[in-house]
Amino acid sequence: MTYTGIVHDLEESTYHAHSALSSTQARLLLDSPARYHYAQSHPQPPRDAFDIGSAVHAKVLGVGASVVVLEFPDFRSKAAQTARDEARAAGQTPLLAKSAAEVDAIAESVLANVTARALFEQAGTSETSVFATDPDTGVAVRARFDFLPADPGKGVAVDLKTTAGSASPRGFEKSVANYGYDVQQGHYQHAYKAATGHDVPMVFVVVEKEPPYLSGTYQLNHQWTDMGAVRAAHARDIYARCTSAGDWPGLPTDIQLIQPPFWAISEYQESFND
Repeated sequence: MTYTGIVHDLEESTYHAHSALSSTQARLLLDSPARYHYAQSHPQPPRDAFDIGSAVHAKVLGVGASVVVLEFPDFRSKAAQTARDEARAAGQTPLLAKSAAEVDAIAESVLANVTARALFEQAGTSETSVFATDPDTGVAVRARFDFLPADPGKGVAVDLKTTAGSASPRGFEKSVANYGYDVQQGHYQHAYKAATGHDVPMVFVVVEKEPPYLSGTYQLNHQWTDMGAVRAAHARDIYARCTSAGDWPGLPTDIQLIQPPFWAISEYQESFND
């Protein structure tokens, strides 16, 4: 089915099955077109590690797959695995009882953060999908906002992240670099503008998955924003070229000169220079 513009109440599975380019796919293209192409024909099965994040989203945002609490100590037994798989097949998020308690604590931490709570209490909608066509390349793109304000001139879009690391500013800086969240923002904002003609500011709410479940709220500065926009545009260019040529190259085949990263140089200087 073809979707255009802002689409409310679209099933998550329907959204993820759509052929338009997503931010996750854009980040794979930047890593390697071959890796993206492989992922398209080899979809990853659901992972237990993702279920906690999905459940936190559902609890905080008030929408999403319903959570089913399974009374097993872990998923090692055949019975537990069968119950988990049946829940997923029914469109539900399976959680062990101990994980359900963690989800409650994580969600409570987010809602106890006065800034985060105010962001989610804006006028707007949760789990809102956006579909558009990039005017420069003709590539169909899609984005799914955790929270989209009713009026982008008065509110901000919000993306909720759970992290196994630190939700501190330094910790989230590392996450942005490691997971390409700047590219995600660039992709989302471009899709929204292509669909509506308007800009929408964006912030991230980040919460830790380990006690004491600390949370923080962050906005990318102009450097991150500019880099993300350029990298997202580059991903669309790669997609357009590879699709047209029917060729999805991997890593360069010629010998590459590798230089030490800044942290390795700094570590060396601290160890061997007086």
